[in-house]
Amino acid sequence: MSAITGIFHLNEEPIDIEHGGDLMEVLQEYPADVTHIWHKKNIFLGCHAQWITPESVGERLPCYDYERQLAITADAIIDNRNELFERLQVEHTYRKGMSDSTLILLAYQKWGEETPKYLVGDFAFMIWDERKHRLFGARDFSGSRTLYFHNNHNRFSFCTTIKPLLSLPYVEKRLNEQWLAEYLAITGMFDTVDASITPYKHIEQVPPSHCILVEKNKVMLRRYAYVTPEKKLKLGSNQEYVEAFQSIFQEAVISRLRTYKQVGAQLSGGLDSGAVVSFAAKSLRMENKKLYTLSYIPPDDFKDFTPKYLMPNETPFIQSTVKYVGNITDYYYDFKEKNSYSEIEDFLNVMEMPYKFFENSFWLKGMFEEAYKKQIGVLLNGDRGNFTISWGSALDYYARLLKKFKWLRLYQELNQYSEKVKGDKLRNLKLIGRIGFPVINKIFPQGTSFKFPRLINPVFAERTGIFKKIKEQGLDETGAYPIGDDFEQRIRHFEDVFYWNASNTLAAKLSLRYSLWKRDPTNDLRVVRFCLSLPEEQYVQDGLDRALIRRSTENLLPDDIRLNQSIYGVQGTDWVHRMIPFWNEYVEELQQLKSDQDVLEFLDGQVIEAALLKAEEGPRPEYAINPDFKTLMRSLIVYRFIKTFA
Repeated sequence: MSAITGIFHLNEEPIDIEHGGDLMEVLQEYPADVTHIWHKKNIFLGCHAQWITPESVGERLPCYDYERQLAITADAIIDNRNELFERLQVEHTYRKGMSDSTLILLAYQKWGEETPKYLVGDFAFMIWDERKHRLFGARDFSGSRTLYFHNNHNRFSFCTTIKPLLSLPYVEKRLNEQWLAEYLAITGMFDTVDASITPYKHIEQVPPSHCILVEKNKVMLRRYAYVTPEKKLKLGSNQEYVEAFQSIFQEAVISRLRTYKQVGAQLSGGLDSGAVVSFAAKSLRMENKKLYTLSYIPPDDFKDFTPKYLMPNETPFIQSTVKYVGNITDYYYDFKEKNSYSEIEDFLNVMEMPYKFFENSFWLKGMFEEAYKKQIGVLLNGDRGNFTISWGSALDYYARLLKKFKWLRLYQELNQYSEKVKGDKLRNLKLIGRIGFPVINKIFPQGTSFKFPRLINPVFAERTGIFKKIKEQGLDETGAYPIGDDFEQRIRHFEDVFYWNASNTLAAKLSLRYSLWKRDPTNDLRVVRFCLSLPEEQYVQDGLDRALIRRSTENLLPDDIRLNQSIYGVQGTDWVHRMIPFWNEYVEELQQLKSDQDVLEFLDGQVIEAALLKAEEGPRPEYAINPDFKTLMRSLIVYRFIKTFA
């Protein structure tokens, strides 16, 4: 991954080259194979380049094309190269060594502002069009690369990370209270409902699926694409669907193996990462290359408190996949010396903002550290698989059959499903009824309804009008849509870009720090569109949930993984256990927090006080799933971040 940056003076005032130097100097905290700059009177472009693909080795970025009078700086790996070569009629002799940035430039020459629609891959780029005297850029559909900018009408600047922009003398570092209000009000895992804002008052970002145009004293953001297909795919048989999926997924995996370094993969005991690994290992075998898998496991002294159907230590399933697939060198890491508390400061430095996934923070970063040591250039994962290749909730699908009066099929499916999961058919039928007709839950409530504690100070919430804004988006306070089944929720997941920022910001910034590229074939645009186009019955069939990937990995994954519907891997349940040696220090800092009036302007002190009473009693590993303790950790992360503005 590379870091790109630049300055454009819209009033044609000459750029002070020292300001460009300031941007590049801050980027020096990251490793680089080479750094270059390009500038003219009122435009400056820079690139802190990390070579990942064979075509990127020796590439000079920023690059200026004298014939076309275009300059580009790019952080990009383009996956549909062959398709673009044909569309752009690139001569065969030039194709093999052509860099991805040159390919983007050729695409821009042909399609102009429509260029991002034709690109498949992970990218953020900026193009200086000298003839039209404008700056044009874009971020890929899911925001796999970050792209921030500052604009004060006359001076526009951009960068892959935030800190370089704050080094400019005319950019003031101030807390963006609107961002913080959204972050605190939403109890779910994403950050904000406005995908263009950041925690810094004067720094914005290009949202996923958006392009940016800077010209004539204007900065314009525009969404360039939607991934939801208009029509459903209709094939003649189940086997045809399997073959079509295998073909498109294999293409997605192969295009992500393009590196002159080693190829690694994060491997758990589940279907998503298992599918990625099985397709990748098979392809690499043909190149006489090994696949290196990295897996996270709890430390030896962790005592499992979870139910029998959950598996914190997935080693048996991982080893089953490794043995069956072959061509894999596997590594297992317990990161015994790391924990969620001790990593806060460094993680805030990496993220440049608060984060909510603290349970897994230490091992997610640890994976990058270990991959870097092994000279891995591409680290595969299957993070988006739950919404694409392995999607398909059986009970939600059965609820749809119930509502559509397809009772014979429901009866047949429910019989097979109950047999496979060893479940009670009557109990499952009751669950299906509650899913299909939510009004039942209101008339006949079952158990105690629990809500994650609100972390935001009510006065702050009222002042910012945050709950009204969230409601206008059609969301409840958790950040979820209050009505609709799993099928409807999935569509909204791909229609609304704000879901994508948090997880992809993490991947992009860890990639930059460790000079490698995290890549997800389950998030390939071609795979996403294919999966969204399939009929619902392809995902739940013959009593199998996630039926498409289960059928498509026959003879690729072992059956104990492929057909498993009873045991689920669960990561991060050891986060409290790991913090036991730091518990007193952790509680002392929380006690300081609850007395800090500057921070309590934003946080609800009563919520923190109530949760802290439990923490003062001492640590217990099972507190890992207790919302009060999650609330305390989120509060502490925000507390540390706010203090950086003092």
